[in-house]
Amino acid sequence: MKVPAFLYRKRKENMTTSNAQPDEINNSANSPDLDEVLTRGVVEVLPDRESLAKLMRERKIRVYLGIDPTGSLLTLGHSVVLRKLQQLADLGHEVILLIGNGTVRIGDPTGKDETRPVLTDETIRENFKNWKEQANKILDFSKIEIRYNGDWLDKLTYQDIVKLMAKTTIQQLLERDMFQERMAAGRPIHAHELIYPLLQGYDSVVMDVDLEIGGTDQTFNMMMGRQLQKIYNNREKWVLTTPLVAGSDGRKMSKSLGNYIALTEEPNDMYGRLMSITDSQIIEYFVLMTDVPLQEIKQMEEEIAAGTNPMAFKKQLAYTITAMYHTQKAAQAAQEHFETTVQGSGLPADMPEVTVSAKSLSVLQLLTELLPHESKSQLKRLIEQGGVELLPAGQKPTDPFTMVEISDGMVVRAGKRQYFKVVL
Repeated sequence: MKVPAFLYRKRKENMTTSNAQPDEINNSANSPDLDEVLTRGVVEVLPDRESLAKLMRERKIRVYLGIDPTGSLLTLGHSVVLRKLQQLADLGHEVILLIGNGTVRIGDPTGKDETRPVLTDETIRENFKNWKEQANKILDFSKIEIRYNGDWLDKLTYQDIVKLMAKTTIQQLLERDMFQERMAAGRPIHAHELIYPLLQGYDSVVMDVDLEIGGTDQTFNMMMGRQLQKIYNNREKWVLTTPLVAGSDGRKMSKSLGNYIALTEEPNDMYGRLMSITDSQIIEYFVLMTDVPLQEIKQMEEEIAAGTNPMAFKKQLAYTITAMYHTQKAAQAAQEHFETTVQGSGLPADMPEVTVSAKSLSVLQLLTELLPHESKSQLKRLIEQGGVELLPAGQKPTDPFTMVEISDGMVVRAGKRQYFKVVL
């Protein structure tokens, strides 16, 4: 199958040769260090890091990150790969943010059984508008080209699809971890899900990229693009993966678990949520989410290992990240607010104490026992809108059915001003 001529973007003259002039790559003192960009916050580079670094020193490369505009709230977990994309743009390379308005109609398979809802073009546009407003806190869109894979995927004919599917085998497609898990558990794998990696891989062919970046959960799809790039364009494509970050409670960062920290979080909430992460996460967050020099982070790690109380470092982390997404003034005010309300026991002194029925309850069950006169529909809406906070952890679960492990004396905020002390 030949890529249609009207879709194939010929590489620019300075992209087709390794004899590019040095000033085409950003080597200024303010640009990121290439070795650090390819190691810090990176799980692996395939096939190897050294060959990619060599290429990037010789000429500009074309790199892309693909996103499916599902309208998800962007969190600090998403910031890891977005920061990596911006670093590559700051180095002067050709960076593409690919909006998967074509692939989103299938949906990247997950470990769940539910079929994803089909999104309309209007919904996709609105979702990306919302996504871009959030991502604007990290990405400089003046340095990044935005493309849409629906421009070529929607034009594929029946013959094109058949020829594309002939480039791999069912055995290869079923090697994906989540498919293996589903088969072992006897859960269904729908036929349309198998084609998703091929369509994502085809993006690499059409855009003729040198590098694709993404989280480790995208490794299979990105490697499919590497395979197709060799078949169609007879040349190399590298894959760079970034780690998936745990939430404030050490579990996978998830909106439903309420352990996420949104990029649009208000300063006080962002600072407070960062203060609720486990001590073991401090160094990881510094490395992945900040520009604090690695030597300073190493010194912190050594001091913590030697027995220094990690509280000061956690405060530094919370201040640093809050200042990144707001201002230093806002970060300072958030730190003072935290020290007054949390460390200084600034919670209301007259909180009602409520004895609950079990040590493990869903958020909705817990709220029903705290506010027995409110309707369940009202309480459910309050939870879904992020109006419930579990203190001191600072978790804001938005799924009414998330289970909460109750500890004696924990505090629950419902709405803006209602506080309850939970008693077992």
